[in-house]
Amino acid sequence: MSDPVVWFNPNCSKCRTTHSILSERGVDATYLDYQAEPPTVDELRRVLGMLGTDDARTIARTGEALWAELGLDDADDDAVLAALAANPALIERPIVIVGDRAVVARPPDRIYELIGDAPSD
Repeated sequence: MSDPVVWFNPNCSKCRTTHSILSERGVDATYLDYQAEPPTVDELRRVLGMLGTDDARTIARTGEALWAELGLDDADDDAVLAALAANPALIERPIVIVGDRAVVARPPDRIYELIGDAPSD
């Protein structure tokens, strides 16, 4: 397994839980603060491909007030991706990338789809 890359917001509890899960398993990951260094539209498209979709709303926080303020409910995918690149607070998090696959780790246990070794109940 290649080392995961995590699009990360240090103020997000789901991101911190994801970090804890990876750390507890000794997984060396790279954490990118996507709000400090927003991804480009091309990077967002690449992640959508890794998620197996072309629906930009898959990685969007559509319930945020800013989403409504920008009038994105009826926007096409190109407009949504441009808005996400310009307003990274609208990007859903955390996004975990391993190789050519990705998951939106909500809930954080979704990372086991990429790293395996899910704990048994």
